[in-house]
Amino acid sequence: MKKTYVTSMPDHIGAFLKASQCFSALGINITRVSYNKAVDSHTLFIDAEGTEEQLKKADIELEKIGYLQNNANRTSVVLIEFCLRDIPGSVTDVLKLINDFNFNISYISSQENGTDYQLFKMGLYVENLEKISEFLKAVEKLCRVRVIDYNSSEKIFDNSIFYNTYVMGLAKTVGLSENDSSELLVHVNLAMQTLDEHGLSPYRTFDSISKFAELLGACKGKAFMPRISVHKVTEDTEITLIEPPCGSNTIIINSRGELLFVDSGYACYSQEMFSLFHELFPDFDKREKKVLVTHADVDHCGLLSSFDEIVASAKTAACLKNEHLGNDGYREKNPLHKPYINICKILTSYQPVTDPDRIVVPWNDSGDLTEPLTQIGFYDFGELHFEVYEGKGGHLPGEIVLIDYTHHIAFTGDIYINVHGLTQEQARYNQYAPILMTSVDTSPALCAEERRAVLQRLGVGKWQVFGSHGFKKDYAVNA
Repeated sequence: MKKTYVTSMPDHIGAFLKASQCFSALGINITRVSYNKAVDSHTLFIDAEGTEEQLKKADIELEKIGYLQNNANRTSVVLIEFCLRDIPGSVTDVLKLINDFNFNISYISSQENGTDYQLFKMGLYVENLEKISEFLKAVEKLCRVRVIDYNSSEKIFDNSIFYNTYVMGLAKTVGLSENDSSELLVHVNLAMQTLDEHGLSPYRTFDSISKFAELLGACKGKAFMPRISVHKVTEDTEITLIEPPCGSNTIIINSRGELLFVDSGYACYSQEMFSLFHELFPDFDKREKKVLVTHADVDHCGLLSSFDEIVASAKTAACLKNEHLGNDGYREKNPLHKPYINICKILTSYQPVTDPDRIVVPWNDSGDLTEPLTQIGFYDFGELHFEVYEGKGGHLPGEIVLIDYTHHIAFTGDIYINVHGLTQEQARYNQYAPILMTSVDTSPALCAEERRAVLQRLGVGKWQVFGSHGFKKDYAVNA
């Protein structure tokens, strides 16, 4: 059994030794340690492996020696910049105020800049973050002041990223529970450690995570306004395309009175999406709820557990079942991507499929594919007859494309999307995923081959191509 401990370590010689001895005495193996004094001089992350009984005893021992963080006492460091007149004694009043609020100073940096003012940067060690607002109001009576965020473009030499304040900001933006916030804290640390080990700057990545969270939060409730369009296929078949600002499209095929959903968007918008489904189909609750998922990415699978039947390729089904068992999905198997996928899952309220028996695989496992696109079978729904192709995994293993040659319709998932048909909000959202995961594609070069293969598969005529992001693409193939 594995467990991550977020410990509050005393800043003195031998502190880690004491924690290590605690684990060693209980026969627990430490599998990962992360500590960066420049980030947070007290927070130590420890991954430990042992029996359930051993870890429970460790909880008790670490609490006895004061190493386990008390959530009621959210200690953190806040970096603040004071704009002071460049005259003797100008900082004294600020220091007195800091003393009145009982804040400790963990960091000071100041340098003259040739003007009448000097910018003092101070890291304040704060046990009650609510006091910061009160402190800032008092300081504003003395001088101009601002809190320097973790993503500042300035070169900050110390205390530039603070786990608790960063995570609390994300949690507040999307409305996370305390348990989710604690889990998010661990994955943010993993992301930081991954960046550090690869010699990469955290600023751009962590800025993107924050902007990603801001977009998610800004589109909730009444602000959730997807672009909706209806596309006629025959007298008895039409396609409704729902394009949310964040996450994948949801495509609804209504053929001969039956509904088939293609992909389902983020879980954090479940309430908004199901309200929309009821508006579009007043008898929605009486209908059979069937969804086909093009691949096992978080933004396509958020609502799967709410459907009666989930249609997927063998590889996608295997991924969903692995997640149900608590194992890594395809994205998490890449160590560089894992922290960010877990952060995304928490921020979007993702939960694995609750009942894997609902997953239906109409096609045999294709094994290791040699072509960019390989036909794996057929899928019929209402009037539509699809040839089903599986990609080689350029975007994600198990990805599928469905092509109806009679009605000239193609559902292409993320292999082919209409990049010129994105709304402004979709375009903003889509710019962050490549930053968070290095690339949204498992293999960009292979995915480019798959995109070309999709277009080559389309026969002569006028086509309606529905990707998982952006508007429908009208595409003509001449004889």
